Amino acid sequence: MLCTQKSKKTEFKTLEGVITRTVHGEKVSISSKCAEIDREMISSLGVSKSVLNNVIFCHQEESNWPLSEGKALKQKFDEIFSATRYIKALETLRQVRQTQGQKVKECQTELKYLKQNKEKACEIRDQITSKEAQLTSSKEIVKSYENELDPLKSRLKEIEQNLSKIMRLDNEIKALDSRKRQMEKDNSELEQKMEKVFQGTDEQLNDLYHNHQRTVREKEKRLVDCQRELEKLNKESRLLNQEKSELLVEQGRLQLQADRHQEHIRARDSLIHSLATQLELDGFERGPFSERQIKNFHKLVRERQEREAETASRLMNDFAEKETLKQKQIDEIRDKKTGLGRIIELKSEILSKKQNELRNVKYELQQLEGSSDRILELDRELTKAEHELSKAEKNSNVETLKIEVISLQNEKADLDRTLRKLDQEMEQLNHHTATRTQMEMLTKDKADKDEHIRKIKSRHSDVLSSLLGYFPNKKQLEDWLHSKSKEINQTRDKIAKLNKELASAEQNKNHIINEVKSKDEQLSSYEDKLFDVCGSQDFESDLDRLKEEIEKSSKQRAMLAGATAVYSQFITQLTDENQSCCPVCQRVFQTEAELQEVISDLQSKLRLAPDKLKSTESELKKKEKRRDEMLGLVPMRQSIIDLKEKEIPALRNKLQNVNRDIQSLKIDIEEQDTLLGAIIPEEESAKVCLTDVTIMERFQLELKDVERKIAQQAAKLQGVDLHRTIQQVNQEKQEKQHKLDTVASKIELNRKLIQDQQEQIQHLKSTTNELKSEKLQISTNLQRRQQLEEQTVELSTEVQSLQREIKDAKEQVNPLETTLEKFQQEKEELINKKNTSSKIAQDKINDIKEKVKNIHGYVKDIENYIQDGKDEYKKQKETELNKVIVQLSECETHKEKVNKEMGIMRQDIDTQKIQERWLQDNLTLRKRNEELKEVEEERKQHLKEMGQMQVLQMKNEHQNLEEKIENIKRNHSLAIGRQKGYEEEIIHFKKELREPQFRDADEKYREMLIVMRTTELVNKDLDIYYKTLDQAIMKFHSMKMEEINKIIRDLWRSTYRGQDIEYIEIRSDADENVSASDKRRNYNYRVVMLKGDTALDMRGRCSAGQKVLASLIIRLALAETFCLNCGILALDEPTTNLDRENIESLAHALVEIIKSRSQQRNFQLLVITHDEDFVELLGRSEYVEKFYRIKKNIDQCSEIVKCSVSSLGSYVH
Repeated sequence: MLCTQKSKKTEFKTLEGVITRTVHGEKVSISSKCAEIDREMISSLGVSKSVLNNVIFCHQEESNWPLSEGKALKQKFDEIFSATRYIKALETLRQVRQTQGQKVKECQTELKYLKQNKEKACEIRDQITSKEAQLTSSKEIVKSYENELDPLKSRLKEIEQNLSKIMRLDNEIKALDSRKRQMEKDNSELEQKMEKVFQGTDEQLNDLYHNHQRTVREKEKRLVDCQRELEKLNKESRLLNQEKSELLVEQGRLQLQADRHQEHIRARDSLIHSLATQLELDGFERGPFSERQIKNFHKLVRERQEREAETASRLMNDFAEKETLKQKQIDEIRDKKTGLGRIIELKSEILSKKQNELRNVKYELQQLEGSSDRILELDRELTKAEHELSKAEKNSNVETLKIEVISLQNEKADLDRTLRKLDQEMEQLNHHTATRTQMEMLTKDKADKDEHIRKIKSRHSDVLSSLLGYFPNKKQLEDWLHSKSKEINQTRDKIAKLNKELASAEQNKNHIINEVKSKDEQLSSYEDKLFDVCGSQDFESDLDRLKEEIEKSSKQRAMLAGATAVYSQFITQLTDENQSCCPVCQRVFQTEAELQEVISDLQSKLRLAPDKLKSTESELKKKEKRRDEMLGLVPMRQSIIDLKEKEIPALRNKLQNVNRDIQSLKIDIEEQDTLLGAIIPEEESAKVCLTDVTIMERFQLELKDVERKIAQQAAKLQGVDLHRTIQQVNQEKQEKQHKLDTVASKIELNRKLIQDQQEQIQHLKSTTNELKSEKLQISTNLQRRQQLEEQTVELSTEVQSLQREIKDAKEQVNPLETTLEKFQQEKEELINKKNTSSKIAQDKINDIKEKVKNIHGYVKDIENYIQDGKDEYKKQKETELNKVIVQLSECETHKEKVNKEMGIMRQDIDTQKIQERWLQDNLTLRKRNEELKEVEEERKQHLKEMGQMQVLQMKNEHQNLEEKIENIKRNHSLAIGRQKGYEEEIIHFKKELREPQFRDADEKYREMLIVMRTTELVNKDLDIYYKTLDQAIMKFHSMKMEEINKIIRDLWRSTYRGQDIEYIEIRSDADENVSASDKRRNYNYRVVMLKGDTALDMRGRCSAGQKVLASLIIRLALAETFCLNCGILALDEPTTNLDRENIESLAHALVEIIKSRSQQRNFQLLVITHDEDFVELLGRSEYVEKFYRIKKNIDQCSEIVKCSVSSLGSYVH
């Protein structure tokens, strides 16, 4: 540390610590930056930090720590012995051992289940290998069936294609025959329908037909042109109508503006008349007004407005002058009032201060008045306190309590002797403790094992008796489990076999169901097609009915085709002037009207004939198309019959047989499952019992070993009298200890009563002194009373004077306030009058302005209408509207003309259609004749192709192939079912093997076994380490305490000159209050003084000198014991509180210590003292020649001087 005095302050700083060593003649230094100085010093000195602080270097104030209270003393000794570190090490070892023991138990439990999982995993792998071999064999069988099936399917497909071709050819031949007959019939009907058949060539017929079409197209083109022209006229008409509508809207808008213009003129004249009447202006009594009158009116109104504004301004100026005068009067009164208010405020502040001073003086006087009463009260309290003090001193029984304490101490000494005797008896019994404890442990172990065996038998007796009929041993139970396991495997094999057969049957069933479904779908499809064409299920009757309808329609078409020519001929004959009779019945018409009626009827029928013919031909084509479709469905009809009557019923019978087989297999599987469900729980129950039976056998073997050991221990204890056990002695010792504690408590209680009585007397003395002091203080304060009374009179006079002045000022303020209120009220009335007059004048001016503004608005609207020329624009739009109306009339006339022309053209086109129908019929007839030739040629070709195929032989081969394929498919399905069963079982076993408990069962079992074995070995080692360390700590502690007490006893006897204490020692008692679960060993330390057989605690019983001497001797003994490598000892004022005789003894003891240690290389004894006689006594030995004296120099600074011991007698302080 470094302290430097600056000009104004002292600067203090800590220097860096450095350790310097000499290594091989060279100095090597290390600073606190590179190492921990405290740790280095402890390491170099060879002692612990606690020994340095508490033994070697101990300050005078803490030098008596060996006689401190129990907790602090225990902490010091624990630090010196380093007990905490070793106790923590023991506790750590115990906790680790306990944790490892729990871990071993957990490993044993888990190992049991891991072994079961390992065995189960091996069993599953064996089953997977077996099933995979069976699956490989099944796949080869399936593959052979598939290889056998492929060529048969190819041949069947080829035959089916040929049969399908034959059926198609047969159907086509039938269809061609039917088509041929129908075409011949249609041609005949068409010839009958036609009026005549064209006899020319095909080229001539085509030319005639094309020329006719060209004429019709030209007329149709002209009709289209007329339609376009009509559309154009319609568009023009729409535009004209739109323009007409827009003009009408515009005309209405312009008329509305004209009406509004007239309204504005009337409103303007009305406003001018009203305002002129209000302002009393002449010449504006009647409208309408001219522009000159309006200008004159505006001029007069402006002049009137200016006069009104000037009058209002003059009135406001008058009011403003009066208001200014009144405000001046108010300001004068307010200034006077403010001055008086400031005076009142200042006087009031002074008055308040004076009143506070007066109040304080009066309070002090009041306090002084109460002081005289307080003196009397203090006299009474002082008398009472003195009386109580004398009473307490008289009632004090301190001496009696001290005598009782001495008696209790004697009783305590007796109890201590009894306890020592019990300790000796306990020591004698401890010789046989190990053997007896071993005997008790073996007996307890035997009882535990018997109990375990009994529990196992009671837990599993009912189960095993119900399964085997008796309680078996391990081998019998394992044999029974083996047989049950074999039975379970056989049952599972049966179930697997039945499941394969069931899977095969299910697959066969699915195959048949799919075939039935396919056939049903095929049948439904055929029936739907048949129903779509026929409309019902009665195919033959529908086909016959359709042929009849076609024949009727053909006849009707022929009749309608000939009716046109017949009606035309009849009309021609009836219109001939030379013939006026009916062309059919030759009846002569009586009147012209009757003839015209017949002609009109024929003409109407002639007009309707083409439409009827067209509809009849369309209907005939639809029926012919439907007939062709129905003829094409004849083979499908035969297929429907075969499906309904043969194929589907056969498949359904087959499906019923398969269902019966599946039901039988399910019943068998259910029976086997029931059997398996009964066997497995029995096996599992027995497996659960197997573990406990194994444990029970192990317990029985261990029980025999325990009984043998019990017999050996009993032989050792023969001839020993053990009627009085350690527990009985220990119980008696605890009772005596309890009595000893009770006596000690009574002693402590009496000491506390002595202390309380002494404190009470001291408290009463203090109270008496305080009352006397307070009485003296009050007497001094009473001398100031006259001075305070004079000060009160002076302050009262000043307060009254100030109150009068404030009252006069307030009396002057009241009239001023009245006058001020009056002037302010007059000012308010003047302002109200001003505002009222101003409002009336302004309202009048504003009213005139508003009316003038309205007049200007109307005038502006009127001028805008005239300037925009709205009248001329209105007349122009009326002219445009009349022109559009004329154009619209001309357009409607042209439209009527075009419509008439279009009607004539449509009639001509309808007439040409009849001739076109006749030409089309001729073309159709010739085309049908060509198609009929093609049909006959195609029929001959099909017959030739069909004759080359062997139809009957092909059908027989097709049937044989289907039977073979069906048999192979059945066998293939069975094989597939077996294969699927094997695959499912393999997947199930593999999935089970992938479960967490089986996946790495072998590895987990091996690892857990290794962990358990190694943990058991570790636990045994930890137990050995714990016991060894515990015994070493106990031995070390007992050795050191014995050594320390021996040194203390020798030093005390050689130093202490009194006769009341023979010697002292440190006792370390094991803590008896520690619970049984706490295995740590704790020691409670105390310093006792012994006289004869009596030992008493020194703390609280020894004098100050004995306390100092005992502390010094204990430190010397501790230094002697723990400082073999560091022989330094510092004694700070060792002679404090020692008498002369003990000082001389201490000096003699120190000299003896110096003498015994003088040959020790690292021994140093440092003594710090003010006692020169003590130093002289030390100097009389031949080992002390010099000492160091600390003294003040001339500058009053401390300095250290080395002096000779011989100079002590001549030194003058």
